[in-house]
Amino acid sequence: MDNCTKYANILKPLRIGNTVFRNRIFSAPTGVKDLTPERAPTDDYIAYFERKAKGGCASICPGEYYIDDEDIGSPNKYEVVHLAERKLNRARLGKLADAIRRNGCVPTAELEKTGRLRSDSDEYRMLLGPCDGFHPYDSHVKCRAMTEEEIYATIESYASAAVYAKDRGFGMVLVHAAHGWLLHRFQSPVTNHRTDKWGGSVENRCRFTVAVIDEIHKRCGRDFPVEVRISGSEAYEGGYGIEEGIEIAKQLDGHADIIHVSTGNLFVPGNDYHTHPTIFQDEALNVKYAAEIKKHVKCAVSTVGALSDLDVLEDIVASGKADIVELARGLICDPDLPLKAKSGREKEARKCLRCFKCVRHNYQDGRIFCVLNPASGKEREAARTPRLLGKRKVLIAGGGIAGMQAAITAREAGHEVILCEKTGSLGGVLLCEKEVPFKKRIWDYIERQKYVLSKLGVDVRLNTEVTPELCAQIRPDAIVAALGAVANTPPIPGLDGENVRTAAEAFADPSAAKGKCVVLGAGLTGLELAIYLGSLGKEVRILELLNEGEAMEISAAYAREMAKYGLTVEYGAKVEKIHKDCIKVTCAEGKRDVQCDTVLNAMGLRPLWDEADALRDCAPEFYQIGDCLSPRDLMATTSEAWTAARNIGCY
Repeated sequence: MDNCTKYANILKPLRIGNTVFRNRIFSAPTGVKDLTPERAPTDDYIAYFERKAKGGCASICPGEYYIDDEDIGSPNKYEVVHLAERKLNRARLGKLADAIRRNGCVPTAELEKTGRLRSDSDEYRMLLGPCDGFHPYDSHVKCRAMTEEEIYATIESYASAAVYAKDRGFGMVLVHAAHGWLLHRFQSPVTNHRTDKWGGSVENRCRFTVAVIDEIHKRCGRDFPVEVRISGSEAYEGGYGIEEGIEIAKQLDGHADIIHVSTGNLFVPGNDYHTHPTIFQDEALNVKYAAEIKKHVKCAVSTVGALSDLDVLEDIVASGKADIVELARGLICDPDLPLKAKSGREKEARKCLRCFKCVRHNYQDGRIFCVLNPASGKEREAARTPRLLGKRKVLIAGGGIAGMQAAITAREAGHEVILCEKTGSLGGVLLCEKEVPFKKRIWDYIERQKYVLSKLGVDVRLNTEVTPELCAQIRPDAIVAALGAVANTPPIPGLDGENVRTAAEAFADPSAAKGKCVVLGAGLTGLELAIYLGSLGKEVRILELLNEGEAMEISAAYAREMAKYGLTVEYGAKVEKIHKDCIKVTCAEGKRDVQCDTVLNAMGLRPLWDEADALRDCAPEFYQIGDCLSPRDLMATTSEAWTAARNIGCY
């Protein structure tokens, strides 16, 4: 089937006013925080979005741009572009818009006013909004009602910021009226109890947002598209549901050109579970809100949240649930998704794991990195073709995640590549997670890598262990040791007992976890194993040697799943000896026995250093990567493999 036919709906152009969007795949805001001290985009920031534009999406919205300098919406206000500082960021914003636009994509500026204000006691605990009092979701947050004069001034600020963005080359603006920010607080009956024309009926509560959109159209022209983001449902007990979301959308219809339907309220603890779906939730779970709103409005409707599968995207548009699909993490994982849809390369598409590494690094480092896309966060480096001194014969030892990525990158660079795996399957230790529902994307990724290896013509040899003797036969110019690691087995008496299984064994065959189960280790592997077994109805508890402050912090998503299955972690528990019916443990309270039938070893990995060292002198170039160098997470593994392979043959 011709791919333009297979994905005809998401590849169909969309015209709004005088603007043509080349398809229905939009890049949703990701809010990269890599800015200059003047709060302007850096070259890396621009390269990140330029790379997305080259990938074929129709519109790119970088993230929140604050319309005035009174807003402090982030704990560090210097992490967000402020359109108020126009003399400082004029040239850089123009360069960003140009980089997106000349690659055939519409640059979109997200106009934002959070309404957060400074206060004498705590600069983040005062909110500007419709009413005085305390925030209904947090009694420690004070709210101050806006005066009508302030409302009109804010409308002017939105319009002025839109004009400025248009003058810099942006082709559309996105008015953020969702997630608990200022305009949302006016729209919501939960937070807006005013009795004047800005509160009460849904028409009055939406008057502020409507006035903002209309003033932008007045100042920028009716043909200049305005997208507005709303929460179709606040998605928490006590918040408004889809019925109210429909009424809000109906008020905005005829004013906004696109209604962008998100969900949730970020001021409500734990509500980001809906706004940013996790690995434990279904794909496209928020589409239902857009689909309901679409039935009641005439303007274009977009949907967002946990989208990355091309077939799912096509179905959304084809079935009329939405006109536009907006991807954030999906296009971080694979910026070429639209091009692959059009050119028949959908089997090469990477699908987001929803592991939140990109979000975490953005807040910690100001850069966005992806577990599966090794070029993410390194777009300027990736754009430079390494200067090869000649084609090399490259031998990859190990067909796990690191080995497959190294083989793909080396082959793409033009080298002859031989990939050897001592077992009968590619994928390494992660193959054991094939049947784990919330790890399905890992299996999809492994299958994708295998397909790309085949398409590139990599010589893959299964059931072949790389030894010095094999190296002498092949005579490679470069060896990449990606041999992996094995389960860590500290000297604990009884750890080799018949009732002990490794985490990999339990993932592969959960029936081996019988009776009362104890997981040793509260790292990511241990937590995921406990959650998986808990979902199967097994009785599980977790012991962790480190104290809580020293151990890995448990994210909200994992804590929520653990609570669902009654899982807890006992910290500071030193395992002294394992018996067939109990574990001898020393903890702060002293020594005691923990009753169990099955012990599951999730105490980390031991790198295969000796096996790697045996290959070190078997070729002029040698690279040791992944778990056989040191236990790595998936993102570090793919990034390291990509970098090492790009360095082969370059001096």
